[in-house]
Amino acid sequence: MSRILDIHYRRPTYSLMFFTCKLHNFSGNYVHFKKQREPKSSLQAFRSEMGLDHMMERCLLSHKVKEEDGNVYDTLPHVRYLREFQMDELIGKVVIVRFDSNVLLVEKQDQQAKLFDSAVLTIKYLHEAGAKVILVSSWSMKTNSKLLSADSVSAYLSSILQLSVVPMKSFLGYEQPTMENSPTQSIFLLENLFQVKEDVANCSRFSEQLCAGVDIFINDAFSQSHKVLASTVGVTSFCYASVAGFQFEESLVQLKNAFGTKRNPYIAMVGGGNLIEKAAAVRYLVSSADGLVFVGNMAFQIMHALGLPVPRKLVEIGAFTKATGIIQYANSRNIPILFPNDFWCVNVNDRLKEPKLVPVHDILEGWSPVALGPNSLDEITTLLTTSKKVVWIGPVKFDSSVQDSNGTSILVKLLRKLSQRSCDVTVVGNMACKALRGESEVFSSCNIIENASVVWEFLKGRKLPGLVALDRGYPYTIDWHTIYDDPTRPLLVDIGSGNGLFLFGMARKRKDMNFLGLEMNGKLVKRCMEAVHQSSLNNGYFIETNATSTFRSIVSGYPGELVIASIQCPNPDFNKPEHRWKMVQRSLIEAIKDRLSSNGKVFLQSDIEAVALRMKRQFLKYGNEEFTIDHQEEWLRENPFGVQSDWEQHVLRRGVPMFVHSCSVLHLNLHPQTSLPRRHESSSPNFQPLSINRNKDFVLETHLCKLLST
Repeated sequence: MSRILDIHYRRPTYSLMFFTCKLHNFSGNYVHFKKQREPKSSLQAFRSEMGLDHMMERCLLSHKVKEEDGNVYDTLPHVRYLREFQMDELIGKVVIVRFDSNVLLVEKQDQQAKLFDSAVLTIKYLHEAGAKVILVSSWSMKTNSKLLSADSVSAYLSSILQLSVVPMKSFLGYEQPTMENSPTQSIFLLENLFQVKEDVANCSRFSEQLCAGVDIFINDAFSQSHKVLASTVGVTSFCYASVAGFQFEESLVQLKNAFGTKRNPYIAMVGGGNLIEKAAAVRYLVSSADGLVFVGNMAFQIMHALGLPVPRKLVEIGAFTKATGIIQYANSRNIPILFPNDFWCVNVNDRLKEPKLVPVHDILEGWSPVALGPNSLDEITTLLTTSKKVVWIGPVKFDSSVQDSNGTSILVKLLRKLSQRSCDVTVVGNMACKALRGESEVFSSCNIIENASVVWEFLKGRKLPGLVALDRGYPYTIDWHTIYDDPTRPLLVDIGSGNGLFLFGMARKRKDMNFLGLEMNGKLVKRCMEAVHQSSLNNGYFIETNATSTFRSIVSGYPGELVIASIQCPNPDFNKPEHRWKMVQRSLIEAIKDRLSSNGKVFLQSDIEAVALRMKRQFLKYGNEEFTIDHQEEWLRENPFGVQSDWEQHVLRRGVPMFVHSCSVLHLNLHPQTSLPRRHESSSPNFQPLSINRNKDFVLETHLCKLLST
């Protein structure tokens, strides 16, 4: 291997001088280097977004882990997982699972692999919970030549799951599949998506019909998360909950383990070609690794940028600038880049001739490299031997359509030795993973990610559509004892708390309760927390989050009882009802209903009549007939709390009509003698306890005040 930079990896700091490439100083086909006086600083700390056990302290103004600019982990939002659903929440639900055919249907199946176990667990967990499960995926001859029809796939899945899987006719004209004649305990399999163009086009109409009658969508096909498909992205607009399955979660953990853990020295070994498309990803590897080794066609682009002679057919048009930027960036970080210094080459005009061992600078026209030479492999072995972490992404492949089997075999054996020495080894890509399967010891001890496309997109810093489409989850465990003096007090949660005026007013009036604001706007949350800290408020707190999907995970850990949930003046939604960004959705309503205590209530308010009515109807619709209205008049005359939100005050000051959708109040009829905690005398006298409807489990009281200010 030829070294652009040299480093002694056994030392934690780097004292050797390095060279900066001056691209305008060429002499023939070679590049001149100018010695730089002092090396720049060594590695910058590389932080990961794995803080699931983050403890929130009172003085913190934000709970969001802020990565450095350009960190690819900004593209990995924390999503909701199937494991967060209790089995009793899934009873009777219709659930559609987008499974990964490359995990469950592949011809040479390793049924002991983690991903396989996780994929099976997703389906069995749903089935055992009492959900009606519908499976859908895309498969082809390449996946498994023996499994082409839905009938054969359903039979194969039945044998794997030890459950009845029934094929269903669908997609033709997008008619809704029929289930009436199927056994009640069956799992249903939809038709193959492979040749369905509407899936690739993310057709909205097809997405809607695909999940007609479905309650929950489970994405268990992480390998397709870099694509925008109707079956992974479009369907999330028509299901009230969209979460990641166990196999999806396991794959996401593998990705984070591969690039989130930091051990030095860390070497990235990059194979394959197409540097133009992957330049951003390679730059990220330069930013995080202690050295790069090129074992594929990208090596020739680096050589070309350095002025080394490279056959024309091996040069990617337009890659020169990208390669130059990578070299300069590596120089600025004082890390080495290695590329081969010899190859086994064949005559392209007569491939029957014996291959020749050729130095890197002596590849003649008409000859094509097909394998790494012995000197190159020795250099790689020497460099990797001292490494504590190795990521291998892309095949050992050059101008040939066949992977270098000899070089790959040597690298696999080297990785086996490294893994036995407690080196973290990650292998990315189908070709490299196939080579590892021959070494069972390596395969079991390495972090394996077969789909390289997803990883390349992730390393480029791009968002993965299949991941982003899922519901958000709150990524941290909350220490309620650091937030409130007494976390056993009754809790009021204000969803969309804005600048917190309502909560601050309530917290001052009701010292016997705790108050929590959930708000998406991070700047507003920061201001509110500054006010909390400055005023030493011990019963109020604010969290930056999307409560529509995180309400359940946040409130479920609260030690006391949730007695009131308020939604005040949400942004009006004048778009089509299927748009998912609306605050009041079925998932939020069910979460509120499930988490409220036996004397719980909901307070709803809006200055737009249509929005107020819609919220009331949504609670009645998705309340499972457990909500009722507890007053005869259409509108209540005033806000019962005696504390106005900032927007309520703003509208009233403008002197325009205001529709306040005040309290939609829940009251569970488990203990009819109970009521809300008694208010202090300073509280608003207009806030009266609710009467109890003994014919319903919950009582929903909707206060809509039509106020005309003069």
